[in-house]
Amino acid sequence: MEKRLYGKTGMQVSVLGFGGAEIGFSGATPETVDQLLGSALDAGLNVIDTAECYNISEELIGKTVSHRRDDYYLFTKCGHAAGFDLPDWDPKLLEQSIDRSLKRLNTDYVDVIHLHSCSEEILRRGDVIEVLLRAKEQGKTRFIGYSGDHKAALYAVQSGLFDSLETSINIADQEAIELTIPEAIHRGMGVVVKRPIANAAWKTGQKPTSSYHHTYWDRLQQLKYDFLQAELNESVEIALRFTLSVPGVHTAIVGTTNPDRWLENAKLLEQGNLSKAAFEAIRAKWLELAKDDWIGQG
Repeated sequence: MEKRLYGKTGMQVSVLGFGGAEIGFSGATPETVDQLLGSALDAGLNVIDTAECYNISEELIGKTVSHRRDDYYLFTKCGHAAGFDLPDWDPKLLEQSIDRSLKRLNTDYVDVIHLHSCSEEILRRGDVIEVLLRAKEQGKTRFIGYSGDHKAALYAVQSGLFDSLETSINIADQEAIELTIPEAIHRGMGVVVKRPIANAAWKTGQKPTSSYHHTYWDRLQQLKYDFLQAELNESVEIALRFTLSVPGVHTAIVGTTNPDRWLENAKLLEQGNLSKAAFEAIRAKWLELAKDDWIGQG
């Protein structure tokens, strides 16, 4: 598994990471997660990303792979109340949430804590960032980051206070390629991409039942990439390799509850980046057809 230097952090991260939302919300068992993450770690995975609001995701990770803590970089997020009797983004909430995440994850520290998609207005107040900086000083996290998109992400990057950016980039979501990634590169930030295959919104050929996937489905109906007519494995391969071909991207997180899926996705990346011609063809279609309101999806 190819590894890339994560900005100025010094971390060498696997280009394919693991996103913990699906295991948290799907009712995955510890046995399934142990098999999934154990086999992926054996095959070269070293980035596990989760969040305080992903139901039982943090607990599952803590129960199954905390004994292998030296084998992976651990990212989590904070900001949503998710069980606390406090409003989102309250500084006290963030402090309590960070401590709870460490207990759930069965670890003394995480490698990155990301603020979870808060608004530019909240970022500008500064108190939420101060909580993360204190957590860094206290050794609860090695680095701090912002997870989000559009103008809030741009402000976070330009503030110079964050080590890491987690943002959406895929064949149906390319705003960040011009808006935030060049600035993140300039500042030496690590970049982790969420939704790297656009939730495979095209996989059934029908509009997805989940409204969470509708925005990407609607955009893809207009973009009409030829490769989406290919077999699903081939189209997913092209989509994933496109995302990892974006300059400045270090790792892409894909979630699954299928114990074999991470290994299958890893095989799709054996050829490395897309050719320059293939990459630029996808970019050209986006630049031709994307609407002004096709902003990054949180």
